[in-house]
Amino acid sequence: MADHIDDIDPLPAGTLALQTIAMPADANWNGDIFGGWLVSQMDLAGAVTARRAARGRIATVAIDSMAFLRPVPVGAVISCYTQLLDIGRTSMKIQVEVWISDHNSNQAKVTEGIFTFVAIDGTGHTRPVPKASAN
Repeated sequence: MADHIDDIDPLPAGTLALQTIAMPADANWNGDIFGGWLVSQMDLAGAVTARRAARGRIATVAIDSMAFLRPVPVGAVISCYTQLLDIGRTSMKIQVEVWISDHNSNQAKVTEGIFTFVAIDGTGHTRPVPKASAN
């Protein structure tokens, strides 16, 4: 991990939606955290924001872009920040940034992506996102 705050992105964008610790069971043979585990954490964080905006059930329908910037070591605190970028009739685009910090509070952005969620009803069909969700 970097010994300083990332020079390009000095602060996370958005609101903290999820925080956890990278555990040994989530690591590959090199001791770095699997990218798939990180994507699942991002999906959960995005879902927190999408569910709040949709005021109910949601589903992930796409990951529009994704970039892994550096490896994540075991033991790092993973913080997922989300920002609602756009609300359509039934869908929401949410930017998710993942930052890590170590025991010295050093921070670094490790990945980012844009996730698309749709609001769904009890039968799994799309439904409109409430208009006041932009707040």
